[in-house]
Amino acid sequence: MAREFGGSGQYRDISSEQLNSTICRVAQLVTSIPDKAQLGTSNSLSSHFFFKQITIQLIAGAEERDMNLCNKESIFLKNGAGSIILFVGESFARICRRGSADVLLSEVITQILRHVRSILSRNADVVVSEVFETKAGSWFWLMLLEAIRDPYAVERLSEQLLRQLAAEHVTDIEAYWILWILFHRIYERQTSFRSLFLEKFLLWKVFPVCCLRWILQFAVLEFPPDAPLLEKGHNSRGLLDRAQHLAVVWSKREFVQSAPVEQQVYVTAALGFCLEKMSKEDLDATKDMMRSILQGVSCRLENPAHLVRRMASSIALVFSKIIDPKNPLYLDDSCSEEAIDWEFGLAALEKGTLNSSQCTDKDVDELKTCSGLFVEKDFNNTDNSWVGNSGKVRTKKLSEFKLVDPDEIIDPATLNNQLASGEEDDADDASENSEISSDSSLQPYDLSDDDTDLKRKFSQLVDVVGALRKSEDADGVERAVDVAEKLIRASPVELRYVAGDLVRALVQVRCSDSTIEGEEESAEEKRQKSLVALIVTSPFESLDTLNKLLYSPNVDTSQRIMILDVMTDAAQELADTKITKPKHQPRNLISTVSETQAWFMPSSLGPPGAGPWKEIHGTEAPLNWSYSYERELPLRAGQIKSGKTRRWSFRSENIRGHQTEWLQNKFPLYAAAFMLPAMQGFDKKRHGVDLLGRDFIVLGKLIYMLGVCMKCAAMHPEASALAPPLMDLLSSREICHHAEAYVRRSVLFAAACILVALQPSYVASSLVEGSPEISKGLEWVRTWALQVAESDTDRDCYTLAVTCLQLHAEMAFQASRALESKAKNIDMPSNLLKGTIKIPH
Repeated sequence: MAREFGGSGQYRDISSEQLNSTICRVAQLVTSIPDKAQLGTSNSLSSHFFFKQITIQLIAGAEERDMNLCNKESIFLKNGAGSIILFVGESFARICRRGSADVLLSEVITQILRHVRSILSRNADVVVSEVFETKAGSWFWLMLLEAIRDPYAVERLSEQLLRQLAAEHVTDIEAYWILWILFHRIYERQTSFRSLFLEKFLLWKVFPVCCLRWILQFAVLEFPPDAPLLEKGHNSRGLLDRAQHLAVVWSKREFVQSAPVEQQVYVTAALGFCLEKMSKEDLDATKDMMRSILQGVSCRLENPAHLVRRMASSIALVFSKIIDPKNPLYLDDSCSEEAIDWEFGLAALEKGTLNSSQCTDKDVDELKTCSGLFVEKDFNNTDNSWVGNSGKVRTKKLSEFKLVDPDEIIDPATLNNQLASGEEDDADDASENSEISSDSSLQPYDLSDDDTDLKRKFSQLVDVVGALRKSEDADGVERAVDVAEKLIRASPVELRYVAGDLVRALVQVRCSDSTIEGEEESAEEKRQKSLVALIVTSPFESLDTLNKLLYSPNVDTSQRIMILDVMTDAAQELADTKITKPKHQPRNLISTVSETQAWFMPSSLGPPGAGPWKEIHGTEAPLNWSYSYERELPLRAGQIKSGKTRRWSFRSENIRGHQTEWLQNKFPLYAAAFMLPAMQGFDKKRHGVDLLGRDFIVLGKLIYMLGVCMKCAAMHPEASALAPPLMDLLSSREICHHAEAYVRRSVLFAAACILVALQPSYVASSLVEGSPEISKGLEWVRTWALQVAESDTDRDCYTLAVTCLQLHAEMAFQASRALESKAKNIDMPSNLLKGTIKIPH
């Protein structure tokens, strides 16, 4: 067919419009053949195989005609783009419309890549563009895209071509000449196609980084990668205009808030590539370029996501090299290499990303699927180095503590852990040596003041508070921070009276000013552990002070984040408190005759290796009406000292081997003290406090803390009482529709925690009693999660929204079962379940 359309003189009597119409109808008939194939026909009529074969034949026919022509340009342009090339273009456009662009391009890339490599290998020292225009077989490729008059097909083929070239791992030079031979004519002549490359492919689409380099090289720089220096400076104006346009888009705060992370990485890489090609003179020639760069860097450095801050650091590094190449600006340790990774590790991360469909198939009761992944990534492990040393993240988990025996007597001075075991022995030896020493061996005392008397050991919490308030004494502050947690865990009597002052002192102390450089994180961790211990041992007094400091204008952002972090950890510790209880030891009430020992002797039960019981003869009184027994016990695991004699008494069951650990949730008692004061006044703008605006990170942390509190109070009556006010907070427009994805993620996490914490029977009871608060709140969670899953651009928000929908469906199912059981005992209105809890489809 292609040869027939290319025959000379056959269509002289037909006008060009009639010829074009005929070619279009024939191309439509040819490409619709697979649609007419019936069931059971040959595989050669399948769309994949058929389109592959006709693509090969069309390319072969066009190249054959091109090789046989002498005056190519005049013949190709005689009837528009020529009959053959028009038929090939119409066929390719319809194949692309039918969804087989990948099949088409697989054959096109193979043929054109072989053609380009043959020219590059033979013409190393000449102008390659002139060779392409004069070499036989090139005019078909030069005219191909102009013959495709369907804009959608052109865009689809261009996008798929770039992606398949990246999959073929072609070199930058080969990719540039493939783009040049296919697109340079249509790029120069059609404004719409030029905007496709300069706008859509740079700002809206997301390609691999290698494709981005090729787009910039072809459309912006307009010279091959191996071009000489003289040629590289001919299109500096286009580079400056495109770099300035990218900088304006990149600097907008709305772009950081609403654009997906992949698109932000792509635009950042495009701006970085343009900046790498610029000099200081080029920068001076631009208008407002520096202001846009500084604005974009500053708004990204405030973001809690490490990847977003890394983008700002990379752009700042490239920009600083333009201004002063000898003094580059390093804002991040990851930018220390010479070559910047403009993919930012995102390509490797996508390979291990958990699929959202997998998240919905896991156990929803534990909430450790997508929401757990989100919590670890965006809250617990968020790098808060931007707010100073006091806001550094904790890298170790808080240790688990057991309740001590209330009858045990503890000396607070021994908690400092600073007295060596051999101090008393050394003192005795010194006294003996001083007695037997002669006058000739006496040595003068060292009377120099080394301040050892001032470094007293802290044994009272009042002394710790006083030392923490003396910020000028760095050594005293450091020792007070070291010993604070141990003294607090001992629960002295004075704790409830000094808890408020101690909380205030620990929050306001600056660990970075009192510790050695490099140990700030260790001191910060000790301070946060001390605050957690304070909240656990004295909840009401500590929480009253912390909630006042949370909205106080006298603390900064890092301190507010630390307050919310320690409240979160304290809630989790209270929910997982470990207590020790004696094991139940069944004993025979009546002894058998077969027992060999006397009835008044203690039982022979005990750990393996225990010795026999022996009677102790007391000497304190001549007549002793009671008997005491003792025996040797084996060493415990890890014990170094020799075993001691254990006396048998009524408390023999308290031996460690006869105790067991139990978990007791103590948090519900203090849930209201944790949540209600923190929820009041969050939307008020005060001096230094703006949670709905500038301090959105504190707002996200606050909502996350409230969600953790709901999770810790799960299945308790307190959760049912606190859920309605929390859902009212989350459903406010300023919160659920916040511009920052960080806040929206925390809202979704808190909503998921509410669904986990509520008892289904309580939901059913609220429906029976006609209480609308719970049903309205749950319906809002469902509708809002659906809206987020459909329209939110953030991937983590989508994943959490799907998790919320699954949890809501599970809640609705269990609540309906509870209603069915209640229906057997009471009469319920027929419209009770209409519109209250809906299961999403």
